[in-house]
Parts: sequence; C-alpha cells; structure tokens
Amino acid sequence: MSYLSGLWDDLLSLLFPRLCYACGNHLLRNEYLICTECHVLIPRTNYHLDSENPVAKLFWGRCMIEKAAAFSFYNRGSRIRNLIHCLKYKGIKEIGIELGKIYGLILKSSGFTEGIDMIIPVPLHPSRQRVRGFNQSDSIAEGISAVTGLPVDGRALARISVSGTQTKRSRYERWANVEGIFMATDIVSIKGKHILLVDDVITTGSTLESCASELLKIDGVKVSVTALACAVI
Repeated sequence: MSYLSGLWDDLLSLLFPRLCYACGNHLLRNEYLICTECHVLIPRTNYHLDSENPVAKLFWGRCMIEKAAAFSFYNRGSRIRNLIHCLKYKGIKEIGIELGKIYGLILKSSGFTEGIDMIIPVPLHPSRQRVRGFNQSDSIAEGISAVTGLPVDGRALARISVSGTQTKRSRYERWANVEGIFMATDIVSIKGKHILLVDDVITTGSTLESCASELLKIDGVKVSVTALACAVI
C-alpha cells in the first residue's frame, strides 16, 4: 500500500508541483513547504546565545527587555524574506507555524525559553486582520508553542488604533507611529508573568517596544522578544 501511495504522490507532484516557498525549487516526497537545502542554507543569527546581540541592543535605554533574539536576517532577496512574504501576503499560514516550530526547538534547546510563562503575538488591528484574514504573528507563536509547551494568549494585548506602514520611515518616525497604539486587555492573566512577545520581523524594534511598554505597566511583568528575522538599522 505504501508503494502505491508513493506512486500516487509522485503522480500528483507531476500534475501539481509542490514548490519550496523559499527558493521555488521542487519539493521532494518527504519535504514540506521548505526544501532541505533551504533548511540548511537559511542563515541563523544565533542571537539567542548572546545577551548583548544587536537586537537586544535596540532596546537598551528604551525599554526593559529580559532577552531578545531573531531567527535569521531579513535581507533583500533572502530565503527567509521570501518565506515571510508568502506568509503575510499570500496567506500561507502554515509557513509561520513551520518556522515557529523550527525556531522554537532552537530556543528551547538553548535554554532561552526557561523562565518564560507565556507567549503573546504582536497583534494586528481588527480592521487589518479582517482584510488579511489572519495575524501572521499568531501562526509563528503557534509553532513556537507546539514545541516549547508555552501557552499562547492572543487576546491579552490589543492594537487599538491603526498605524501606517513603517516602510521608509526614520527610526524616530517609526517609534512615533506606534506609540500608545497597544492596550493590555486581560491584566489578571498577565500579572506577574514573564512574557515572550513574538513578531515576524524586527527592524528598529519600535513596535515591540510599544507592546512591551504597555505590558510592563502591569505588576511583576517581565518581557522578552523574538522574531523570525531582523533587519537591524
């Protein structure tokens, strides 16, 4: 039966080719969403091993962040950028879950997630989420949760106003664009917890800073941050 199943899978692959979302090459029978070559060649930052990494330094003097890291580098034409584009703009939510699992295993095995109580994905404004159909950060958080066992609370933090695109804004303009646009909506569930904020891409850190600043108003809260990629400028 497995032989016939394999033949059927091969036939379907000929009729409806399964392509890697990172590089566009054909996926082999045992590959899913991302080919083995891309799994290997996507560069890792290893920032989770360095408490003074470039992402962590973004928040120095601005916001009390416990730990900060990112999986890969968000460069033009990079494989991780292609994956995040497919996740956000083509609605391939499974990419976020898969990458979340990959990165979640790295974070867990390194001890990065020790002491963290829960995951909160960076929220979208409801109007934007209705247009997109989902929040990409929810998918990433789901993947991280699946391998770390950390619970996800996607309702504890809300975006209460729509911000314009951050593209081509200066560092100050990015910060001003997201200042005060988040609100904690479930203080009881957050109080005293160490929270891991999850986003797709970190550039200046302004969005995560705005989220963290709101959460840190609550008694006993600690905040760490991570993302699939960073484009530190």
